This record gives sequence, C-alpha cells and structure tokens, in this order.
Amino acid sequence: MYEQKTKDVVVRVEPDYLAEQSSPDDHRFIWAYTVEIENQTEGDLQVVSRFWKIADSRGQVQEVRGAGVVGEKPVLKPGEVFRYTSGAPLSAPSGMMLGNYSMETPEGDRFDVEIPAFLLDSPHEPLFLN
Repeated sequence: MYEQKTKDVVVRVEPDYLAEQSSPDDHRFIWAYTVEIENQTEGDLQVVSRFWKIADSRGQVQEVRGAGVVGEKPVLKPGEVFRYTSGAPLSAPSGMMLGNYSMETPEGDRFDVEIPAFLLDSPHEPLFLN
C-alpha cells in the first residue's frame, strides 16, 4: 500500500493487476486501484476534482482531469474515510500513476492533496525485482 499525507488528509492507494481482463498479446494491461481518502482535519472537506498522471514503461503519458471521483463529490467529516475502486488500462506491461485531489472546505477554501506515486508492476515486465 502507498500512502501520502497532505495538510491532515491521508491518501492510501492499493494497485491490483487484473490478469483476467488483460490481454498481453494485444498489448492491453488492465489495472484496478483502490483509494482511501481519510480526513484527519477538524472540519468537513469535499473532494471537488481529481488529476491523474499515468505513465507506462514505454514512455506514453496520459493526463486525466475531472470533477470529483467515480461520479461523486464526497463530503468527508472529520475522521471519515472515503474508499473507492477505479481502473486504468495500459498498452505496456508496467507503469506508474500519481496525482492530486482538490479539496474544498465549507467556507470555500480550496487546497490540493497529493496522491502518492504508485507502481503498476505487472508480472509480464516487472519494474523492480523482489
């Protein structure tokens, strides 16, 4: 699990290679990733937008921006955790992702929370050997 704390908001990410949905012969490698966003602040926070940078091991880079996460703009009360799972297709066996969430307080103040960089390390082309 990868973890990053920014301004008392903790983001944890757990990637998972989906072999049954991938097709290495067709250069299709499918990943799921589960994210937890934990509000350790004293006030409510809303996830208003996201930014992802996805890079594969062959140098192709994609950027994804959008409102909220998985079609929602969740509000997290102090101590709450929002958890969701999403996915990313790659045309190369391995890669990495990183990004940030834009958070908003009830007063309208916004700040970015970093998403830790995490590896998409498939068995077809491991980036790092154990």
